[in-house]
Parts: sequence; structure tokens; C-alpha cells
Amino acid sequence: MEFLKLYRRSPVAMFGLILLLIFIAMALVAGIVFPKNPLALVGRPLQWPFTNPQFLLGTDNLGRDIAAQLFYGARVSLLIGLVATSISIGIGVVIGALSGYYGGWVDDVLMRITDAFQTLPSFILLLVVVAVFGTDLKTVTIAIGLVSWPSPARLTRAEFLTLRTREFVESCRLIGLRDRQIIFREILPNALPPIIVYASVIMATAVILESSLAFLNLSDPNIASWGNMIGAGRAVLRSEWYVAALPGVAILLIVLAVSLVGQGLNDMLNPRLKRQ
Repeated sequence: MEFLKLYRRSPVAMFGLILLLIFIAMALVAGIVFPKNPLALVGRPLQWPFTNPQFLLGTDNLGRDIAAQLFYGARVSLLIGLVATSISIGIGVVIGALSGYYGGWVDDVLMRITDAFQTLPSFILLLVVVAVFGTDLKTVTIAIGLVSWPSPARLTRAEFLTLRTREFVESCRLIGLRDRQIIFREILPNALPPIIVYASVIMATAVILESSLAFLNLSDPNIASWGNMIGAGRAVLRSEWYVAALPGVAILLIVLAVSLVGQGLNDMLNPRLKRQ
């Protein structure tokens, strides 16, 4: 209840949460509302939205139902966002925690590795990974997580550098707790709020990265994803613009929803705002 009370202070954040819940509902009911394969050819190609009651959002240039692809695409985008974010945060937290807690040569080595990953833009590195290991959905998802960990690692390191000299950490050392216990049971819970907020940024970025790969035909072509829909719509962009515009709007809205939810979490976890 306290969580909802704090979160509801921001109408913008509530709008983002409602919007995100709509996409989650679309992903959950996709198989019920559209039981057939969303990539199946179901009608005449390039039917405009609202001209055929059987296909409310029209059909693409291959005769596939756009509405069905949008619903299944929500499932793909949320799955990629959640899994890639979990991988990124998991790697980043471990590296940042060890670097910030131990300092010295451990910090130097881990931060140089982090710098090496940040030398190339994440999308260029993602292209290299996908080109080497393949374009199936599992590979793309893992690759996005692997190229997104440096930022949460640096954020975690900064939090640990601040917290490792606090009194409660010194008390833990005095009573004989092991480093592993101090890092993951004592310091990490206090460092999590900004990391949780930043996770929303990674999730939004993951959705955009997958869509960009799909647009370049470097993502799994056997799934109904919004990026694949935009890529397919390139050929008819001037005449039947809706084929690319509808999934483009979906990407815009889900990124907006995740960003607004992250903003709401930031406001909720901000200690200065919590005291107001």
C-alpha cells in the first residue's frame, strides 16, 4: 500500500504504468485473441486499417494480419526487454560491486575491462556478436544483455564506493562477516534503488536495439516482432505507410511507458521525496 501511495503521487508515472500494463495484457492474451500463427497469410495484401472487419488494422504486403503481429510483437519485445535487462544488470552488479568494494588492483582491472567494452558503441558491438553467433531470438536477447552491462557496472561501483566506508559496513567487518556477506547482504540492498531505476533505461534500450536489428534483417525472421514489421513495411512506405507506422507507434509507446515507470520509481525511491 505504501508503494502505491508513493507511486501515485506522479500522474505521469501512473500513465506510464497503465500503458505498460496494456502491453503486458496484449502479450498475455495474444494466443487467445489470435490463435493462429501471426505470420500466416490470411487475406489479400495491403488492406488498409478499418476497411475489413476481419482485419481491423489491415494486412501487410504479404497478406498477414497486422493486429495479430502487434499482439505477438508485444510478447517478443517484453521478453527481450526483461531477459536482456536481467543479464545486463546481473553482470553489471557483480562487476561493479567487486570493483567498488575492493578497490585497488581489482578496481583497475575490472574498470579497464569495462572501458574496453565501452570503446565501441553498443550497437556496433551488438552487430559483431550477432554476425558471429547467429540471429535467432535467444542469441539476439543474450547479445543485447552482454553489450549493455558497462553502464550498470559503473553505477554500482559508484554506489559501493560511497557505501563501503559507512558505519554499518565497518560494524559488519568487526563482527567477522565475510566479504561476500557484506557485499551482497549488507551493501547491495542499499545500492539497489538507483540500479532498479536504471533498469528501465536498459529495458527501453533493449527494445530499440532488437527493433533496429530486425529492421536490418539481423534478427530472427521467424517471429512476429515490431522491428520485422517495420522492415517489411519499407518496401511500401510511400503508398501504404501504415504497415511500418503502426509497429513504429507501438515501439514508441512501450519505450515511453517503460521510461515513465522508471521515472515513477525514481521519485518513489528518492529519500527526499519520500519525506514530503
